[in-house]
Amino acid sequence: MKTLNIKTIILFSILLGFLPCKAQIILPLNMSLNDIVANAYVKDLNNELTPYIGTYNTNFQGKDITLYITKVEHALQKSSRKNYYSDILDIKYIVKNSNIILQDTKNNSSPKIEFYSIRTKPNDNSVIFFYSGTNCRVGWGTIILKRINSTQISWEYKPNDTTLDDSRCPPGTDINIYLPETKDLIFTKQ
Repeated sequence: MKTLNIKTIILFSILLGFLPCKAQIILPLNMSLNDIVANAYVKDLNNELTPYIGTYNTNFQGKDITLYITKVEHALQKSSRKNYYSDILDIKYIVKNSNIILQDTKNNSSPKIEFYSIRTKPNDNSVIFFYSGTNCRVGWGTIILKRINSTQISWEYKPNDTTLDDSRCPPGTDINIYLPETKDLIFTKQ
């Protein structure tokens, strides 16, 4: 009887050794890219992103701007050195002028315009976003949202490129930047 139990345990142990045991490494937000291993998961362990989720609105130079901020868990992040997963905030928006829609990424399924968080600054109550710009990447850059209170955030847009190389864009393409290129603009949660 003891021999049968020992043989069963040994056989079971060998079989377990052949099963793939790939546990994903979980890391906190704000890890340096150098410290993130391939296929790791950079997780919002302290719920730093959650307070920003919601619909926010402001008016700037006659334009009505609405931001739709959602949290995406386990989003694939691709870099030239490695791929990994991360919790991010994703922003879709609608910009209107007198009820005429100038730009709408919320209802447009085009993946051309990306607007997602890349870092948080918990001590400053802010989140830094990458913005891919409008058509032909005009206006790509960094946007910082700072949480003022539970219903208001402050906006700062730092475009890296507002000029256009004509060879990058087909004739007649709308290359206007509709998001407010300003600092300290207040958005209110709806």
